Amino acid sequence: MTSPRPAGGPAVFRDAWGIPHLWAGSAGELAFLQGRNAAIDRSWQIELERRRSEGRTAEILGPDGLHWDRFARQAQLDDTARRCFDALDDGTRLWCQSYVDGINSALDDGLRGGPEFDAAAASPEPWNPWTPMGVFLVQHILFSTFPNKLFRAHVAATLGPDAVEFFSIEAPVWSGSNAWAVHGSRTVSGAPLIAGDPHRLLELPGVYQQVRLACPEFDAVGLAFPGVPGLPHFGQNSKAAWAITNAMADYQDLYVEELRRDAGVGTVEARGPLGWEPVAVRRETIGVRGGVAEEIEVLETARGPVIAGVPDTETQRTPDDGGFERVLSLRIPARAEARLGFEALLPLLRSRSVDDVETALAAWVEPVNSVIAADSAGSVRHFLAGVVPRRNPENRKLPVPAWSAGHQWDGRVDLPRREVPGLAVSANDRAAAGGAAGDGNGVGMEFAPPHRARRITELLEVGRALGVGDMLAIHTDTLLGSLPPFRALLDSLNPDDVGPGSAALSAEAARLRERLLAWDGRMDARSRDAGLFAAWRGAFVRRLATHPVLAPLAAPHGYSPLFGPWLSVVSRAGFAVETLLARGSELGIDLKTEAAAALEDASRLPETDWGTKHTLLPIHALPGNLETELSGAAMSGVELSGIELSGDTNCVLSMESLPGVEDRSFRGSVARYVWDLADRRNSRWIVPFGASGRPGSRHFADQLPLWAAGELAQIETDWDTLVPEEFTTGPVTTEAPGRTS
Repeated sequence: MTSPRPAGGPAVFRDAWGIPHLWAGSAGELAFLQGRNAAIDRSWQIELERRRSEGRTAEILGPDGLHWDRFARQAQLDDTARRCFDALDDGTRLWCQSYVDGINSALDDGLRGGPEFDAAAASPEPWNPWTPMGVFLVQHILFSTFPNKLFRAHVAATLGPDAVEFFSIEAPVWSGSNAWAVHGSRTVSGAPLIAGDPHRLLELPGVYQQVRLACPEFDAVGLAFPGVPGLPHFGQNSKAAWAITNAMADYQDLYVEELRRDAGVGTVEARGPLGWEPVAVRRETIGVRGGVAEEIEVLETARGPVIAGVPDTETQRTPDDGGFERVLSLRIPARAEARLGFEALLPLLRSRSVDDVETALAAWVEPVNSVIAADSAGSVRHFLAGVVPRRNPENRKLPVPAWSAGHQWDGRVDLPRREVPGLAVSANDRAAAGGAAGDGNGVGMEFAPPHRARRITELLEVGRALGVGDMLAIHTDTLLGSLPPFRALLDSLNPDDVGPGSAALSAEAARLRERLLAWDGRMDARSRDAGLFAAWRGAFVRRLATHPVLAPLAAPHGYSPLFGPWLSVVSRAGFAVETLLARGSELGIDLKTEAAAALEDASRLPETDWGTKHTLLPIHALPGNLETELSGAAMSGVELSGIELSGDTNCVLSMESLPGVEDRSFRGSVARYVWDLADRRNSRWIVPFGASGRPGSRHFADQLPLWAAGELAQIETDWDTLVPEEFTTGPVTTEAPGRTS
């Protein structure tokens, strides 16, 4: 049993990993304490996220921050956050204010700062009440689909509209999250289990912070976003648990806007469904460290903020309208409805059943999540939470005309839900988005391939009762789900004659083919054959990307370099390779010839284990040369560079590489967890680095060896085994109301 809760006022305890366990006498005091702790443990991280939300990173990072700052200002992230905060109910607004008061108290008490601030010659600044909502928007504004629509627009403009479907990647860019639940009827304890791992950029420090939040109303452990109150995505209290994956829903639209200007009075109008409409216009200045400040124009139409121009379109004339320019506006639910979903966060912590979890998340807006919830009474439920606008299906594919009445939003899509009598698996796949009711077409267009979901289901259906140990083993499964079409292509090659106009395979290439056909398909770090497969796959993707049919895509796309990852031809060919394997011949690509040539390319490369190439590539945004200093430094005796990793894109252990571009993994499991509803002492968690965001702390990267080895740490719940931290809090000026029925 968990030891009695602490007596007295707000207190901070630490476990052996330095993870904060926070106790307070009320939910409002606890929010204050969580904000204060985030400001102390993750000071530079939350400062950078705040500046991202305000479009002010160039002030400390220099010109490298300009691309983001332009976008953040034009997309009006900070203003959207403020609108969402102002629209909150009183209780949620006060609770969020308490969190911000905690952050600002750490600043007032001189508890922020660190080497990053010193290197940037910068200081942390006070937060606004709405800043946490801006931080959350920063994490998710590029999380959905609108950058994919930019790429499809580039394909349509370059290769023609019919070519878009060949890049329909039932393998969207950078999807790898898993979550699954086992009903108590299939577990050793008789109570449900939930497990999984979210996938994001491997930022240092990590995007998730392990934390315990306890007060008389609830006692929850989980993963928090530093700078955001509560446990929005992953948590377990004494009665209920929840976890999410990206539902891959399409809820962001790009509109092609036609603008006309009256230079005499400085007004701008946009052509809408009913004619010309006024456009909100203002100018803002972006400060640049070591450079010249930049002034930008910020425009917003009735659809949303203008974020880009339409490439390769000069000012045009029509008989009726005179001259106009074409730009792209972005419409998202959070700005359209002035709601982000923070009303769900406090009720989520208070949840005591799956009904409570679902009721709390009924207020959720974006991103749209695939939620798995369970409770100690034995119920398991799988449902989608968020807002998907109802509109023309064409909106999901490409930017659509702003002046078309048939492309405007009209209500919202009903999202699926289902009770789970056995197993629930969600891995960014189409079936998870559709639940039991359909194939997900009402929610989105592109989903992850079913490989990970099928493999997790296979590993769960073993015909015996399952325990925590079984969940841990699933996390580290390295079988490559996308191998069959590659193997079929290799098998179709005749080593002596690979097709018209092609030379026979060399002896070296033929031997490589035989080895790959005999390989077991596991992307283990110590596997030489996995390394050979990755070398051949990379060579094949590069040949596809430079094939004369696709080569025109390398022409300048005209969009901001910020969107470069979504518009890289080699990257897109790598992510769409399964579609291209199935349909590339329709484009006129001789797949056998390209595969054989890639075998020749790979056979000339040195043989290495997969892990030699597939190493950890952490991302740490720093000014000056501090990033170089950190990347070569050992933290807590743990070296941050050269960590060999098993797994790959389309493995359950989805430590992603970028075929044809980068074998190192800069995106992968940013946390792993197991929630045991029978006894929370059996629950487990891990993050890639550590609890502290302060370089030099012994907890900066002390979890890295366990994470790299696929191990998880036990969650400590006994207060008397934790170490109290000396702490004096300032006054809590606001209080969240108690639970209401």
